Amino acid sequence: MSDKYDVIVIGGGISGLSAAKLLHESGLSVVVLEARDRVGGRTHTIRNKETKYVDVGGAYVGPTQNRLLRMAKELGIETYKVNVDGILIQCDKGKTNKFRGALPTAYNPLIYLDYNNFMRTMDQWGSEIPADAPWKAPHAVEWDRISMEQFINKVCWTSTARRFAELFVNLVITAETHQVSTLWFLWYVKLCGGTVRVFSTDNGGQERKFVGGSGQISEKIMERLQDRVKLESPVVKIDQSGDNVIVETLNHEIYQGKYVISAVPPILSTKIHFKPDLPAVRNQLIQRLPMGSVIKCMVYYKEAFWRKKGYCACMMIEDEDKPIGFTLDDTKPDGSVPAIIGFILSRKATALSNLSKEERKKKICESYAKVLGTDEALHPVHYEEKDWSKEQYSGGCYTAYFPPGIMTQFGSAIRQPVGKIYFAGTETATEWSGYMEGAIQAGERAAREVMFKMGLIAHDEIWKDEPESKDVPAIPITTTFLERNLPSAQGFLRFIGYSFIFSTSAALGYFAMKKGYVTLK
Repeated sequence: MSDKYDVIVIGGGISGLSAAKLLHESGLSVVVLEARDRVGGRTHTIRNKETKYVDVGGAYVGPTQNRLLRMAKELGIETYKVNVDGILIQCDKGKTNKFRGALPTAYNPLIYLDYNNFMRTMDQWGSEIPADAPWKAPHAVEWDRISMEQFINKVCWTSTARRFAELFVNLVITAETHQVSTLWFLWYVKLCGGTVRVFSTDNGGQERKFVGGSGQISEKIMERLQDRVKLESPVVKIDQSGDNVIVETLNHEIYQGKYVISAVPPILSTKIHFKPDLPAVRNQLIQRLPMGSVIKCMVYYKEAFWRKKGYCACMMIEDEDKPIGFTLDDTKPDGSVPAIIGFILSRKATALSNLSKEERKKKICESYAKVLGTDEALHPVHYEEKDWSKEQYSGGCYTAYFPPGIMTQFGSAIRQPVGKIYFAGTETATEWSGYMEGAIQAGERAAREVMFKMGLIAHDEIWKDEPESKDVPAIPITTTFLERNLPSAQGFLRFIGYSFIFSTSAALGYFAMKKGYVTLK
């Protein structure tokens, strides 16, 4: 005998739980089937005496992430600002460049022009891409065929800017530049409010964290849903050949529902047997969306020694021999439990995954000591880490990415319902895809799709705009006249070259006239 529900939600991450919460509050019967022994998905808050609490998964929230801010407020979870009060450091080829603001400074004008043109070009191209249908962009096929590596080599002239651009991509989506489609990446950045918003801490995607950890969001929703959330229940079969959808777990538990919402990363649905078979495009899509690779590392110290030196602990480390690519201060808002959080990204995460935890900690501390210029970094009091590539029910982090050629051929199936199965998950979002904000938008949208199908709401209520948070308002991202109109490095060099040729030709002509080699008639 199986339990019967209006909707069965697969996946107890923020997206699945957001869908279940909305359905439950709308009076529908719902059950959430979660494979792990915890909720939260790609968010995970660990609690112990050394750290108090630490987010080893998704953690950050910022302006324009209004659904996440609304959800946190409703659940009684407060936010605090990440400390960026002090000097930031860029480390490139063993040399440190100290700066303030969102982006590194450059004293070489060609490098500055390259930085500016890289960011500007991404935003300009991104402005042409529809948020809900990137495969319909005017240059979709052309841009989908090229990787971000090719884009960077085309746009950036200096090797310094290319290294920064590579780190930018590695950090934003934890994959390599040659692995991802330019169309998909520029769409992804556009959905996060553009290059500055997605990369920035202050007024950007990394501005704030949650007091007590982001895991509370899922935990508090589970409390409201009570026994409607079933842990350790991996789904292995979905049969929608009859009047109801029959869902079976690895434990041979059977659930019946009128509808199913799948809120797991696309590639994880390859673990599920479908009857009837998935449509060809959907089946092909889910086999082509790999997950990013990242190891999140938190190093704890007796005191925040970097603050004494005037640093804010934000480091952009581009050197290949150093494990961490990007860091932020992870000290608690009251100044307790001083810590630096670092991200081992993409190829480095793969290369270093075979080391022991102790070996990784040692390498990280040694690199911090070199970049910060102090041996104090060599003496941590505690260390936490999470290698998301080892998680079989995530497959990686932060998100699934589209390799070149996939979005235009298969992308339109990403949230296309299959019979009575609807799709949530941050990958299906049209705002802040890849983030907790995108997870909530996708979960609530999928829930409303089901509610529309059941005749409970009108079609125009499926997609809802979210009012701006009054507590965390967004400051508009603006550009200066120079940022909009400065030439690229290549353009500047061409101008200099033409100017040199013109001035040299004029000088030679004048010299020839003076000597009588030529006459004017």
